[in-house]
Amino acid sequence: MNQELQKIYRRLLNTYGPQHWWPAEEPFEVMVGAILTQSVAWRNVEKAIANLKNAGVLSPQALRQLSLSELAGLIRPCIYYNVKAGKLKSLANWLSEDYQDNLDKLFATDTERLRGELLSVRGIGEETADSIILYAANKPVFVIDAYTRRIITHLGLMPDGNSYAACQSFFMANLPADAALFNEYHALLVCLGKNVCRKQPLCQRCCLKDICRFSLDGRDKVG
Repeated sequence: MNQELQKIYRRLLNTYGPQHWWPAEEPFEVMVGAILTQSVAWRNVEKAIANLKNAGVLSPQALRQLSLSELAGLIRPCIYYNVKAGKLKSLANWLSEDYQDNLDKLFATDTERLRGELLSVRGIGEETADSIILYAANKPVFVIDAYTRRIITHLGLMPDGNSYAACQSFFMANLPADAALFNEYHALLVCLGKNVCRKQPLCQRCCLKDICRFSLDGRDKVG
């Protein structure tokens, strides 16, 4: 299975090239983006983050000074902006209370404990926590999202149980524990999921079509 996953990775990389993900200038921006991108297209997240930057409030300290309504107004390009404003306030408050806004101290925490602490923050679930750990803390955890689930299901690689933990373990047990590899692999899967392996997959355009069970079974109706 290690060789199969490596082959998939090489094909994706040869087809799409390096993705340079996560697009952010510093770790706290990654953390904010990981919350804002929940259930929303990245282009909307970019607009919201640009608003925060232009207002000079893209820091834990500045977010705590804003009212919920002020923060919600700045991130309005994202759906559920009122809810997400509350999540961002919770994150900023937690960083102050537990880490005095010191991200170096936060990211020095071992991965298992860091993940548990992130999951204790209101509005941070498994995918968001793992995105922060991988892309902001640069620790090797594999992020599982809807694109990844769809792709490995189509490939016939979905592990028994179909849970987040089972999907994550599938990748982490069969690949070297390398943050750079996990970063690029996940970003490439997202690229494939957005552009080709959609809900209505474009199988004839896919670089994995000859090893994909969905395509080989002839269930693709588009492409």
